[in-house]
Amino acid sequence: MNGDPFGGHPGGRDRARRRGQGELEAQVLAALHHSPGPATAAWVQDHLGGDLAYTTVMTILSRLHAKKAVTRERVGRSYVWTPAADEAGLAALRMRRVLDSESDRDAVLASFVSALSAQDEQLLRTLLERATGGPGAAESSGD
Repeated sequence: MNGDPFGGHPGGRDRARRRGQGELEAQVLAALHHSPGPATAAWVQDHLGGDLAYTTVMTILSRLHAKKAVTRERVGRSYVWTPAADEAGLAALRMRRVLDSESDRDAVLASFVSALSAQDEQLLRTLLERATGGPGAAESSGD
């Protein structure tokens, strides 16, 4: 054995089995965003390249549904799935998950803000003012 607890080799198909939950969720969401409409789990599995078991795709879809990242509708004996937010909303969801997973939120946010460009920093200030009804909130709404 090569020391890999999964018995596989680095790279190749075995790598797909070791993807993290967050990465799988992102891939499933991306597939749903590229679907022409509500999609079945089998469609998602097919469009992810087929290296995931159907049950894994269903588990990821169910977790995403519990997180309100996707909606589902029963059609016959199965469900069809739709992303609950656009790409920007999903990116924001991923950012919140990363932040929620860190023990020192203050440090993570401080590091994030300090790395922003001046333009992004100003945009963030404007968005925060709008969200809190702070100074300039009404006049900024036409940006």
